[in-house]
Amino acid sequence: MKIAIQGCTHGELEKIYDTIQHIEDEQGIKVDLLISCGDFQSTRNLSDLKCMACPDKYKDMCTFYKYYSGEAIAPVLTLFIGGNHEASNYLQELAYGGWVAPNIYYLGYAGVVNINGIRIAGLSGIFKGFDYLHGHHEKPPYDDNSMRSCYHIRNIDVFRLKQLSSNPPDIMLSHDWPRGVTKYGNAEQLIRFKKHFKDEIEQDKLGSSPTWEILETVKPAFWFAAHLHCKFAALVEHEGGRRTKFLALDKCLPGRRFLQVLDIGPPVQNDDISIQYDADWLAILKSTNHLISVEKKPRYTPGPGCGERYDFTPTPGELENVKKMFDGCLDIPYNFAQSVLAYKPNGQRPKLSMVHQPHATVNSQTTQFCQKLGIQDPMALLVGAHNTNTNFPNRTFSLTNKLANYINEKETNISLNSTLNPDEISIHEEANSEDEDGKNSALEDNVFSPEKSKKAPDSGDRKSMQVPLSLPAPQLDEESDEVDLASILNTQPSSQASDLFFIDKEGGGDKDPPSEDNSAPKSNPDTPPVKKLKRRNAAMYSADD
Repeated sequence: MKIAIQGCTHGELEKIYDTIQHIEDEQGIKVDLLISCGDFQSTRNLSDLKCMACPDKYKDMCTFYKYYSGEAIAPVLTLFIGGNHEASNYLQELAYGGWVAPNIYYLGYAGVVNINGIRIAGLSGIFKGFDYLHGHHEKPPYDDNSMRSCYHIRNIDVFRLKQLSSNPPDIMLSHDWPRGVTKYGNAEQLIRFKKHFKDEIEQDKLGSSPTWEILETVKPAFWFAAHLHCKFAALVEHEGGRRTKFLALDKCLPGRRFLQVLDIGPPVQNDDISIQYDADWLAILKSTNHLISVEKKPRYTPGPGCGERYDFTPTPGELENVKKMFDGCLDIPYNFAQSVLAYKPNGQRPKLSMVHQPHATVNSQTTQFCQKLGIQDPMALLVGAHNTNTNFPNRTFSLTNKLANYINEKETNISLNSTLNPDEISIHEEANSEDEDGKNSALEDNVFSPEKSKKAPDSGDRKSMQVPLSLPAPQLDEESDEVDLASILNTQPSSQASDLFFIDKEGGGDKDPPSEDNSAPKSNPDTPPVKKLKRRNAAMYSADD
């Protein structure tokens, strides 16, 4: 199966789908699945946009609303996790995952699905120690704190994912990087490209401890991430001979390495793509339902010595039970339904100061899923909605219990300023800031403006390619005030199957990422003219959160 991996999406769905279409046309292949590693920005309207954590003046509707309304249809099945710039109110309705638009599926706070036999797990959000032990207590309308804490990962979701160790997924997704993964790749090259990472890498502070815990415990074959806006590959060797191939990708911008197409699993026949629930994951959700909390207080997961069950590896009986609950059919139903009105542009920049956040609500997809599996919907608990499953005990583990949690008091107080990314700006910063080269980020870090949506491409049979494809980074002409779309698309993918995970710790081998000072290649006189699009500000994303 040909899977396109995308770093941070930041709402640029049209650009990503256009890039995939170009690769398909250029290489004679058919991409079967698109995976986004967060910052998806599934904003349906201005109320959703109001719930995204960044200053109002940097918020942009982008293009997701077109796919939500039906104006455009995602041309390829799209799977995504949440990051730290999302329509959090919408995603919180889908705690266990669900369709956010036709052909676009969200994995939830944490989730596992099976697509044509490939098991894909994901963890949404980023790690901040001071929220890690809390329940998912946030609900809209948010204040400044809850608007950010709502996308911080929680210990229950990490605990659940660690129960997959006996049957690891093929692919694991996270937004931020597992802490310490840079030890297994070309860290010297990364530091040359991202000089501000040097101290954190040397102090082993770059990335997230809980995601490293999952990587060490579960040992998936592939791990894809984003968040730090750069491409980085690593190969993690585990005891017993298992290996995890790690790849982080950039955000969708000119001159950036944001997309990679891989061959994973058997080829798809006749465009037959199926998405199913994962039986192991359903059993884990069912057996750990009593650990759910929607309170803003520490809740510890069980461990050895606590006197309770702490190993929730699914038993044969539990697996059989969940299959019976779903009548032996684990196909994910297509039960998407619009619940709010979609955005309608009027040609003017919206005045978000006049827009109010929505109130919390439950989603029918989550309600149906919880009723079928017999578990609780966190949002239903928060809003007091009727839930036939609220008779489950909501257990609190005392701090005096002998628990084997890896997290310690020091870890829960990790600085808010860890894993800084100067490509982003502070969510509390309204003034323009300067990047590491002294240039104004608000003016120089640009993306395309939205275009008209494209129709779904023809899904006919195409010649198969048996090697991974990479999209080389086109160059951005810093002297020009426009971006040439042809410079994004008219690039040749790598033909070497080993390019993706070639690690050279001596500093040779792979070339450094292209410098922003390089000029754009001259256009080919035989190439048809391509419309040029004005550059616009995209320096909206927080370094700290």
